[in-house]
Amino acid sequence: MQLPAKILRKFLAVLVFLAFFAFFESSSAQIPETSAFRPALPGYEYNFPRDHFSHDDFRIEWWYYTGNLESAEGKAFGYQVTFFRVGLEGTQKIANPSKWKIDQIYFAHMTVTDIAGKKFHFFERINRKGLMNAGAKSDRFLVWNEDWVLTERGKAHRLKAIESGTGVDLKLTPVKQMVFHGKDGISRKGEQEGNASHYFSYTRMRTTGKVFIKGKAYKVTGTSWMDREFSSDQLNPKLVGWDWFSLKLDNNTEIMLYQLRRKGGGIDPFSSGTLISADSASRHLVKDDFVIEATGDWTSDVTNTTYPAGWVVTLPASQTRLRIQPDLADQELSHLRSISGSYWEGSVSIEGVFEGKPVKGKGYVELVGYGKPLIQDLPE
Repeated sequence: MQLPAKILRKFLAVLVFLAFFAFFESSSAQIPETSAFRPALPGYEYNFPRDHFSHDDFRIEWWYYTGNLESAEGKAFGYQVTFFRVGLEGTQKIANPSKWKIDQIYFAHMTVTDIAGKKFHFFERINRKGLMNAGAKSDRFLVWNEDWVLTERGKAHRLKAIESGTGVDLKLTPVKQMVFHGKDGISRKGEQEGNASHYFSYTRMRTTGKVFIKGKAYKVTGTSWMDREFSSDQLNPKLVGWDWFSLKLDNNTEIMLYQLRRKGGGIDPFSSGTLISADSASRHLVKDDFVIEATGDWTSDVTNTTYPAGWVVTLPASQTRLRIQPDLADQELSHLRSISGSYWEGSVSIEGVFEGKPVKGKGYVELVGYGKPLIQDLPE
């Protein structure tokens, strides 16, 4: 039986929502037991280029890129493109020869922040494999959702995602070594075994190409940040959400931090981060190594959700204090115009001192779990 497109989109949306935003309120819809998938455990041996490819034995993974770009005329942009894969079978394969079998769901988010124009553009796609509508190869670096494509040519990553005349077409080349987050090959998110992900990044990638705004092309240069995570277990059920920071300083240092927020208030002890020095050496940061303080807030006119807006990040063991400010207040991906829970993710500017010396920088911040997530049908 062929489901109507509207019903199918809603069904896929429910599955994606439950798999990705698992810490939110439960629903009557169900997803497969985690035991059908491989857990993220210590001892995993990374292998490249293999780990750039799809990991179908894990339940969820993503290829995540953010960047801060500027045109030759000085027009500034932020962008985010993320490809997600959600597995529905794992090792428990269901015999079904149909090309329309739903064993994997692929969805993608793309945003462009036009800083000077004070406009935030976001788009979302969701597909099953079907007739190659979307996918992620397990034998080579190729991920796509319709004509949004991520691949690799030589050492450069090629990223193209354009919707209704807005999007990006970029070449990204790593300029620093890959960084592995956490300890023993895993980034812990909770106390239970498997409450973790395998997580690595290119924290600084030289970026060239084009940004498109409603059909107008801007030739741009700048830097990007790539995150790769794959895992199977849900987050700690005590959590309500997280604040994630990727900070690129002009002294060629980067900082990644994630602050896990507990339902009853307070910060979870498994919050952590990574400090990457100019020579690519990295140091794992535990919760007590950093402090994140919100300096203001912003309330969405669309969802009425209030998010932090402005932060001070302090590393108490050194003379490091960074003031972080959104480049645009409204960088919310709203559930009222998409299929998953609302969250804020946007371009930020940084100024302060690092180890006692003045620095500036750019980066991205992601804020999840501040509003009650609702599953909404896609617009007609």
